[in-house]
Amino acid sequence: MEEFKLKKSAFLVQIASTMIIANLVSLTGFIYAWPSYTFAVFKSNETILDAPMTTAQLSLLGSITNIGALVATPFCGYTVDKFGRKYSAMLFGLPYVMTWALISVSKSVYVIIFAVGLAGVGAAGQAVSSVFISEISHDSIRGGLTSTTVSGFFVGLLFSYALGGYLSYYNVLYVHLTLSVFYIVMLALLKESPVFLLKCGKEKEAAESIAFYHRFELNSKEIEIEIKKIKLQLDPKINLILEAGNDDAKVTAELLDDPLSFTTKDEKRESAWQFLRRSETSKNALLAVLIVMAITISMGSIVLQVYAEPLFMEALPTMDPNTCSILLAVAYLVASLVCGCMLDKYGRKSLMTVTSMLSGILTSLLGSQLHVHWAPHWFTAFCIYGYSLVYNLGAAVVPFVLTAEVFLPEVRGLCNSFSMACMWIMNFGTIIVFYPLVQIFGLGPIFYGFSVVCFLGAAYSHFCLPETKGLSADAIQPLFLKKSRRRCQPRV
Repeated sequence: MEEFKLKKSAFLVQIASTMIIANLVSLTGFIYAWPSYTFAVFKSNETILDAPMTTAQLSLLGSITNIGALVATPFCGYTVDKFGRKYSAMLFGLPYVMTWALISVSKSVYVIIFAVGLAGVGAAGQAVSSVFISEISHDSIRGGLTSTTVSGFFVGLLFSYALGGYLSYYNVLYVHLTLSVFYIVMLALLKESPVFLLKCGKEKEAAESIAFYHRFELNSKEIEIEIKKIKLQLDPKINLILEAGNDDAKVTAELLDDPLSFTTKDEKRESAWQFLRRSETSKNALLAVLIVMAITISMGSIVLQVYAEPLFMEALPTMDPNTCSILLAVAYLVASLVCGCMLDKYGRKSLMTVTSMLSGILTSLLGSQLHVHWAPHWFTAFCIYGYSLVYNLGAAVVPFVLTAEVFLPEVRGLCNSFSMACMWIMNFGTIIVFYPLVQIFGLGPIFYGFSVVCFLGAAYSHFCLPETKGLSADAIQPLFLKKSRRRCQPRV
């Protein structure tokens, strides 16, 4: 179908809208950074709380956000399909407002821990942000804009670190609370996703949304074609046609031109579960996304963040380890921003393959250095920063971009929930098993294991992962059919 060139004004509107939506992930960065510079205050006998925190309570404070996110993630798919992308995004911003409000007025250790856990409910909303951004973005820049759900986290992390270094305890809380409220207010200025509006049968509102995000005139030919494209994705018949291998242009044209072929809100529609169970392409796409997500989480980045300070104390003893950790976060942010610029030029598959391979080389070098100390101490820092840059140039970002773009609207919310649940489970599981394994094998050999995972990720990406750059959701579906039913190389 005809694809219209992205207007400059639409480009600016979509970038501004993306920055507002991705703010939710920045709020997640705030809550992850905040405990790191308040631990000393909370465990001190001069704490501002009603009693000093114990070691167990401090450990819970640093990890309970993951538990809250894991509990809330299964409900994310329901809310995004029930209330829409815009109002779901606002809903997942409320826990952050409640969190910072509770912490600001309470000195109870248990209230503080509960509030941080409550913030995890908001962290689960990252799936909503990914879906919302992907549905308002032009195909030519969708990858770059969706990647802001990763870089936004590092922006929040760095901003919170900076606040902690210059502002008092309560002023930090007030700034975080104000920005959480500001996020919800700014979302109110945006239009709902046209995909969700058409799912609800609100064609007039969908046309207004398309006009807003793509800067088309109302009642124009461009809007009519965009609506037909979305209807094509929403019509259950298109999935049957794709899986049957019917690429007859005449059949597709008839499907588009016949308004009765589109299932309206008055007709009985399949649930997301029913659609997923029936759709081979959706199940294959979900399997691919879960594999990529599990592999990238298992490449060692989350562990490297946990062990960053002790590693830097060994590698750069003359430098403040906290400063080194902040520079590490800067490296993550810069790399993720560069990745956002490269995704739509070089594609998801190539970036995933190359960065996984380079990450494997760097983790094997880091493992050997930690194991036998064959190079100067500064080489440890070189491997850490090098791995951080390379990993976030592709492997860290690609899973979230794929999650947002490869699913049809019927199952997009549900499958995004599965993907985010996989992320939280893998994060939690990796950290849980890491400490016992270090005690048994030592830190160096563990990084040998991470390098093996990196190489496996490169192999899976190269041989099994289709390229989705610049393709709409309906054009992506045939790429996830079995090889016997599609061409060996996907269309790009």
